[in-house]
Amino acid sequence: MPVKSMKNGIELSEDPIISQMSSMGHDQILFCSDNDTGLKAIIAIHDTTLGPALGGTRMWSYSNELEALHDVLRLSRSMTYKNAISNLALGGGKAVIIGDSKTMKSEALFRRFGRFVDSLAGNYITAEDVGISPEDMVWVSKETKHVVGLPGKSGDPSPVTAYGTYMGMKACAKLRYGSDSLNGKKVVVQGVGHVGAYLVEYLSKEGAQIFISDIHEESVKHVSQKYKAIPIDPLDIYDVDMDIYAPCALGGTINDDTIAKLKCSIVAGAANNQLRNEEIHGKALLDKQIIYAPDFAVNAGGVINCFSEVEGLTSAWALEKAKDIYDTIFKIVKRSEEEQIPSHLIAMKMAEEKINAAHKSLH
Repeated sequence: MPVKSMKNGIELSEDPIISQMSSMGHDQILFCSDNDTGLKAIIAIHDTTLGPALGGTRMWSYSNELEALHDVLRLSRSMTYKNAISNLALGGGKAVIIGDSKTMKSEALFRRFGRFVDSLAGNYITAEDVGISPEDMVWVSKETKHVVGLPGKSGDPSPVTAYGTYMGMKACAKLRYGSDSLNGKKVVVQGVGHVGAYLVEYLSKEGAQIFISDIHEESVKHVSQKYKAIPIDPLDIYDVDMDIYAPCALGGTINDDTIAKLKCSIVAGAANNQLRNEEIHGKALLDKQIIYAPDFAVNAGGVINCFSEVEGLTSAWALEKAKDIYDTIFKIVKRSEEEQIPSHLIAMKMAEEKINAAHKSLH
């Protein structure tokens, strides 16, 4: 409901959406609706100081539109920080399509969404995300050129996302254990879809002891058989005695309930918005002496892959660039321990310093 106040005897109404935009520093939100295709989507552009806003499109069955709005606002802001801390000439944006990705997809829906993206005239560049495939993006590309991650080009960013997450995990291990080797370490990977499955592959090659969980039984069966990973019931995942917890599904899994249960020394995974409440749960991990690799910094491999397509660079360049995530994460978590400041706040500060410096040079 709108927040009402009085001024000079006149009742005023303050739109909470605008308030949220302002508090998080967003530039623009585009609400998209089309009755013919059933499309309901939100595109959020957070900041374009460093370049056009780039971020994927997520398709999810949100419980309501406010939940979708909150998600897209947080995700788009994270993209700004992710791009800045990765030294990419990109701003931050994100889109969400409200609906069941298993039953509601159609060429007409994605082409209509593509026209909405095109209406932003290059201010926002989209790509695939949760619930969306590179093939879906082909339909989007029929209506706009502002789309990356297409088959035959940079393609699915998941392998590079997983590789960057793996490198960040190794950086955390170096700080905590004195060695970045993951051989023999007990790693729980929550979510073994595109990114999670590739992460399991990297961990398997290094000899980690891998436990996996996913709401989709077929994914668990496939990955467990291929990499000899040990399946865990999703309800039991936080009770496992582990060294590293790698959330690779949806966000918010670091919260009051899970932090109390977690038996690990490192949290490093590819999911976005892992902290349910940034003001509380980053500090709670620090107090519990659990190293946290900030999500937007450790999972930056995907946007690096997309940037390579924007700039016409090779996939080999993207994989090499993702190696830098090791040094970035090491600097963040080391500074966090030294200053006793939650790591996500350290990472946000580092990103904001780069954005502010660029802003000053433009004015």
